[in-house]
Amino acid sequence: MSKVSRIDQIIGALVVILLLALLAVALVDRSQPAHGAGPATGRTSLPSSSSGPSSTTDPGRVTVTTASTSLPLPSTTSSTTPTMPVPGPVSAVGDSIMLDIQPNLQADIPGARVDGLVSRQFETGIQVVAAERASGDLGSVLVVELGTNGSVTSSDIDAMMQAASGVTRVVFVNVDVPRSWEASDNAALAAGVARYPGVAVLADWYALSSPHPEWFTPDQVHLEPAGAQALADLIARYA
Repeated sequence: MSKVSRIDQIIGALVVILLLALLAVALVDRSQPAHGAGPATGRTSLPSSSSGPSSTTDPGRVTVTTASTSLPLPSTTSSTTPTMPVPGPVSAVGDSIMLDIQPNLQADIPGARVDGLVSRQFETGIQVVAAERASGDLGSVLVVELGTNGSVTSSDIDAMMQAASGVTRVVFVNVDVPRSWEASDNAALAAGVARYPGVAVLADWYALSSPHPEWFTPDQVHLEPAGAQALADLIARYA
């Protein structure tokens, strides 16, 4: 009897161990999230591999935003868009800002004909361009840097394009000047360029220079050497 009792005890112990093991497995399975469930609290889900930016937002957490590594191409009038070179000489007409950048511009564009004058108005610049065209001195590319000293209107742009008739490209430089006419001048220049696609382009000096107050002298109008070089380089991308 003692022998049978010992076997029964061993079998009973094994049964208990087996039951405990099964119970442990059941508890582990219940603690796991169901297949396809979202991530546990405290984790950040990865965005899908789409071409556009995506974000994950959860109340109480910091929003994580990711974007494709390929940057969108700028518009054709952006200050960062290079243009195809046009053969032939370059003429540049402007005000005192043109005088600030003249050495830099002529270094960037050898042979450029630069005509700058302190306090020059846009209307006067139209006359200069018309005179150069009549004398045969107007280049294949015309750079117009005017508007620092006063307003520019839609009719001014049209008159400049008429004066420059026959020029392959006209590069209009917008303004960064702390004056009441800044916004209206830049709007007129942008709209004017849009009316002459394929010929007129906009060098967006305002967008390029606005984050760089150190490029300007204390009057916030004229240029320090770094600003003069930046503007000359911008114009050279189009001319």
